[in-house]
Amino acid sequence: MVQPLNQLKESASQTAGPYVHIGLTPNFAEIGGVYPQDLGTSMVNDKTKGERITVVGRVLDGTGTPLKDALIEIWQADADGLYNSPSEMRGSADANFTGWGRCPTDMDTGEFRFETIKPGRVPFKDGRKQAPHITFWVVARGINIGLHTRMYFGDEEKANGEDPVLARVEHRVRVSTLIAPREGSTYRFDIHLQGEKETIFFDI
Repeated sequence: MVQPLNQLKESASQTAGPYVHIGLTPNFAEIGGVYPQDLGTSMVNDKTKGERITVVGRVLDGTGTPLKDALIEIWQADADGLYNSPSEMRGSADANFTGWGRCPTDMDTGEFRFETIKPGRVPFKDGRKQAPHITFWVVARGINIGLHTRMYFGDEEKANGEDPVLARVEHRVRVSTLIAPREGSTYRFDIHLQGEKETIFFDI
C-alpha cells in the first residue's frame, strides 16, 4: 500500500555539528580502522605533472576568529586544465592527480593546508578561458548548507582580468576576497564568513 505523500514531513535542517569529522575524517577524529588515511588527504604523487604548490588558510567568523571545527573540500583541474571526472570530454586528465582534496581545520590554529598543483585554465560555458582557480566547499557549525567559493591566484593578473566569472562580480572592491597572494610556493586564502572582508560565495 502506498503511503500518501502529504503525511511525510520535512525534517528540520541541522548544522554540520561534530559528526562531520567522525564521518568524513575519522582518522583526524582519532577513529582508526575505517581508512588507512582519510579520503582526500593526498592529491598528488611523485609522478603528478605541474607546478607543486601549497594552499593554506583559515575560515574566519564575523569577529575575525578562526573556526577550529570547519571542514574544507577543494576541486580543481590538472595542470593542463582537465578535470579528473567521467564527465570530462576534452581529453584524459592526469591519472596521477586526484583533482579533489579534503582537510579539516586544525583544532588549535584553525588552519587548513593542501599540497596540490597549480591548475590550468578551463573554458567557460561560452568557450572563453577562465583564469586558473580552485573551487572550495566549506562546512562548519552554524552552516546549514555548505558554502561554495573560488580561490584565484594573485600572480595571474592577466588571466584574472580576462576571467568571465570574476567579470560578473558587480561590486569590484569584493573581487580581492577571491584572490590569494603568493609567498614562494605557498598561496594564502583566508575565507571570511562575515564582516568587511566577507568572501564572495557562489549559489551553485
